Amino acid sequence: MIRLEGLTKQFDGFTAVDGVSFSVAPGEIVALLGPNGAGKTTTVRMLAALLRPTRGHAVVAGIDTLRDPIGVRRRVGMLTEHPGLYLRMQGGEYLDFFGRIYGLDGQTREQRARQLLEQFAMPEAWDRRIGEFSKGMRQKMALARALLHEPPVLLLDEPTSAMDPHSAKLVRDAVLSLRDERRAILVCTHNLAEAEIVADRIAIIRRGRIVALGTPAELKRRLLGPPVMELRVAAAPDGVVSLVSRFARPLEWGPGWVRYVAEDPEAVNPPLLQALAEAGVPVVTLSEVPRSLEAVYLRVVEEAG
Repeated sequence: MIRLEGLTKQFDGFTAVDGVSFSVAPGEIVALLGPNGAGKTTTVRMLAALLRPTRGHAVVAGIDTLRDPIGVRRRVGMLTEHPGLYLRMQGGEYLDFFGRIYGLDGQTREQRARQLLEQFAMPEAWDRRIGEFSKGMRQKMALARALLHEPPVLLLDEPTSAMDPHSAKLVRDAVLSLRDERRAILVCTHNLAEAEIVADRIAIIRRGRIVALGTPAELKRRLLGPPVMELRVAAAPDGVVSLVSRFARPLEWGPGWVRYVAEDPEAVNPPLLQALAEAGVPVVTLSEVPRSLEAVYLRVVEEAG
């Protein structure tokens, strides 16, 4: 649904995006992460056919962005980090205006607009001027505009910026429901916790180049090493560490707990639990020690220099 091949953009000799290649399948969410100035927004603008690449090409919703830029724009829903809103318009008037641009008939325009405002818990916005909205309401209005024509591809730049936790959850839930409808979604965000919640894969961009790409689990394993498990038992730890060492490499331990490296948890944990049961050791919990996407991101950015 989205495919980039060697996408490059230069401005007066400065390379903002340098040979970027990846894809987003229907029903997939890819989060594009990177520091300010890394090339995220430039990449999104090329995918939306708002910027012409210097080299390479992109196909969005089955359409080449160079051959048919207008066709691409018709099939893309785009939310920019600083969306332009017509502050003197009422919410319903604003969405109706864009519905006309997208060629929707009157009944469909009103039905979709009211449905989206209801979904984002702001039905009162229909009769209120946008200039009276809070920052979070304005962001949700811009997202409703991007979703109005039910595009197969979404390009979202900081979709929950300036939102309170409840509003941010509403937007995340909406994005996840759109994935279930087989839409291809690219999300640019600085919110690493949010990226880990919504994204199927993570692409980290640094100085215009993709420096890491994979699922959160793949990136954690590749950059932080194999999973670390924590075993908690109700009995004294005597002998538990040596028993664990028959199956995995213990890292640290204390009264009633042991942490160990599990190269392959599916192969290690079942026989370990069986051995503990046979030894009469009562197991309280066995779980993976959480490792954040933030640790992955910082490792990648530091290594990329």
